[in-house]
Amino acid sequence: MRGFSWFAVPFALWSVAAGAQSVPRAVIQDPPRDAAAPADMASFVIPSGDGAMNAVFYLASGTQPHPTLLLLHGFPGNEQNLDLAQAARRAGWNVLTLHYRGSWGSSGAFSFANAVEDSRAALAFLRRPETIAHYRIDPRRIALAGHSMGGFMAAQAADADVIGTALIDAWNIGGERAAIADPAYRQRLIDEELAGDIPPLAGTSVEAILAEISASGPELDLTARLPALARRPLLIIGARTGNGAESADYARRARDAGGRAVASEIMDTDHSFSDHRIALAAALINWLESLPH
Repeated sequence: MRGFSWFAVPFALWSVAAGAQSVPRAVIQDPPRDAAAPADMASFVIPSGDGAMNAVFYLASGTQPHPTLLLLHGFPGNEQNLDLAQAARRAGWNVLTLHYRGSWGSSGAFSFANAVEDSRAALAFLRRPETIAHYRIDPRRIALAGHSMGGFMAAQAADADVIGTALIDAWNIGGERAAIADPAYRQRLIDEELAGDIPPLAGTSVEAILAEISASGPELDLTARLPALARRPLLIIGARTGNGAESADYARRARDAGGRAVASEIMDTDHSFSDHRIALAAALINWLESLPH
């Protein structure tokens, strides 16, 4: 794959040579079945604010405590990246996925502010003693990853106790504020993006989404979070015909802020990584396996 670079990552357990990286076994091969504690899946709701999030927990096999990944989907969640969840589980990680309030049947109203609260509520759920015990979670090894809007949500939810954050073609919501002041851009955004994405969402509208962006400040600016994220391992993957330019800028900003464990790559694909799913899974699993034990 092209464009991948590590910046002073002393703990890295895998290497990149000549612009290529190996595909981990977990991406393409099932592990042996553990008859005593097989891989499993649990579904439930996680309360948040005025509603609750429909959630699915992909549980790795084995009786030992497992590292755990909170995987957040984008807006509105047409691409849920469950292939990444399955690959991470095969690599020994529990993976929690969810639908934000007001999306895909989760109760409550959708908004960007609510989705930030939802992401933080999901992380808090993973740290509850009863959750840790029931789902065999290693609370010292929780990481976050998100695609598109989910990358923004992962950046907002990540705190000093997560072991790393992965931003996959992340969308800087607040970065649209100035652009939508132009009527032509605003109409193009409505016609090409928002109008088709609203149907799975409840309690909102195109007008409400645009109003929230227009009224936004630092709370919806992804770049404001990069100095804090750069203090821990950070993976930034962009799509050349998606948010590739923005992703490259995020990586530069994180390194300029002193990040010594920033990995970045721009893949030659679209925003959904439609023809780079194996490459995307390989990059994520290699990064997860490089995180401190």
